Amino acid sequence: MPVFWEASMDERVIKGSTPAADGYYMPAEFERHSGCILIWPARPGSWPYGARAAREAFANVIAAIAGSERVYVAAGKECIASAVAMLLNDHAERLPHGTERYVLARGMCAVYQKSDKERWRANVEIFLAETDDAWARDVAPTFVVKRKKGAAGNLEAAEPEDFTIKRKKGGVGNPGAAASLGAVDEQKKQERQVCAVNWEFNAWGGDYDGLYASWEKDNAFASFFAKNYGYHIYDASPFVLEGGSIHSDGEGTLLVTERCLLSKGRNPGLTKAEIESRLKKHTGARKVLWLPFGIYGDETNEHVDNVCAFIRPAEVVLAWTDDADDPQYPMSAADLSYLERETDARGRKITVHKLPIPRHPVCVQEKDLGGYSFAPGEDMREAGERLAASYVNFYFSNNAVVMPVFGGENTESDRLAVAIMERLNPGRRVVPVSARDILVGGGNIHCITQQIPV
Repeated sequence: MPVFWEASMDERVIKGSTPAADGYYMPAEFERHSGCILIWPARPGSWPYGARAAREAFANVIAAIAGSERVYVAAGKECIASAVAMLLNDHAERLPHGTERYVLARGMCAVYQKSDKERWRANVEIFLAETDDAWARDVAPTFVVKRKKGAAGNLEAAEPEDFTIKRKKGGVGNPGAAASLGAVDEQKKQERQVCAVNWEFNAWGGDYDGLYASWEKDNAFASFFAKNYGYHIYDASPFVLEGGSIHSDGEGTLLVTERCLLSKGRNPGLTKAEIESRLKKHTGARKVLWLPFGIYGDETNEHVDNVCAFIRPAEVVLAWTDDADDPQYPMSAADLSYLERETDARGRKITVHKLPIPRHPVCVQEKDLGGYSFAPGEDMREAGERLAASYVNFYFSNNAVVMPVFGGENTESDRLAVAIMERLNPGRRVVPVSARDILVGGGNIHCITQQIPV
C-alpha cells in the first residue's frame, strides 16, 4: 500500500523535466499492479435513480479486482457512507492521519478471510474526495515507471516479461495465489520507481463539446491522489488528455484515435505532430499508432480504450462487427486496415484479434430517462439513443480480465466475447460483470478504473 503523505503539492511536483527525459515510461495494463483507483458514482446526470443500480455494478467490479490487488475508492461526503456500507459491510475502521479514509475493521479481516465471497473486502480502502463524476480512468493520474539505478537489466534491450499468471485452485481471491504473487510485487518494488502524470481535464471537450459545464473537481483529482498517496507527479497541463484516450504496450508503443486526440475541444492550438511529441514526452512512448476511429456514438470523441487494447506486446483486440449495415462496420474496418499496415515501436507486425460488439445495440430506454437529473449545461440522454457498448472496455487485474456483459437479447454475444477472451488470456480468469448500469453513465469498466503499477 502506498505511504500516506501530508506534503504540500509543490513538494511533490517534478519541475523542469518530463517523464521521458527522466527515463520513465508508461507500462502496459497487463503488467503487475499494486492497486486500482475507482470513484463511487453519484452524479444525477450520469447515474439514474440515485445511482442505486450503478453502485451495485461498481461493487461487483471492485469485488472482482480486489481479489488480486488493492482497490482505492474515492467518495464524496454525500456518498461515502454508501461506499462504506456496500464495500465494507459497515464494518469500517477509520485510518489515522490525513484525509478521511476507511478500511475493513481489523477484527473483521480474519472473519472475511474465511469466506471466498467476502475476503476481497479486506483489500478495499475508501477515501474522502470530491469529484464531478466517477470516471477514474480519465481523471486519476496516469502512472509511469522506471528501472531504479543499479537494478538488473536494460529496459531498452530487455526481453518481454511473461505476464501470464498461473492460478492456484480457487482462482480470484485465493490467498495462496495472492501470497505467491506478493513476492513478484515486492521484487518489482525494489526494481522500479513509480511517478504520476497529471493531464489537464476539461470534461471531454471543454466549452466546445464537453459533457458538463463544470469540471474543476475532476481536474484536481489526479494531483489530490498523488499528493495524498505519496507519488511525485509530472504536471502535463495545460495539455488536455484523458487516460481512456491512450493505451500502452509497455514497450514503447501507444494506441490513440485521431477522432479523439484531434478533436477541436481538446488541444486546438496544437498540430498532430505536436500532440504526438507531447504524448512521447509524458509517456515515454517511441511510436504512436493513430487509429482513425473509436466506437460509434462514443461521447468521449471515440476513446481508444473502447475500440482497441493491447493484450500483450504486438497483439491487440479490436471491436468488430460483420454487419456491413452497422455504422460501426466502416469504422472498425478502417482501424483494421490501419493496424495491418503498421508495426509497433520494435518493428513487429501487430496481431489483431476481432472481438465482436454486442449483436443488438444497447440503447437508452424510457425507464432510464425518468431517473436522470441533468444539471444546466450537461449533455442529456434521449430514449432510443445508442450507447457505445463494447467488450473491449475491460480491465486487466493481476489475475483476471474483468469484462462487461450486457445480458438480455445480447446473452449470446456475451458468451461469445467471454469465450474469445478466455482463449486469448489463458493465464487469467475471465470475470464477466453485468455492466449495462455502468454503460448508461456513458462508459464502462475500463472507464471507471485506473491501475497503479508496481
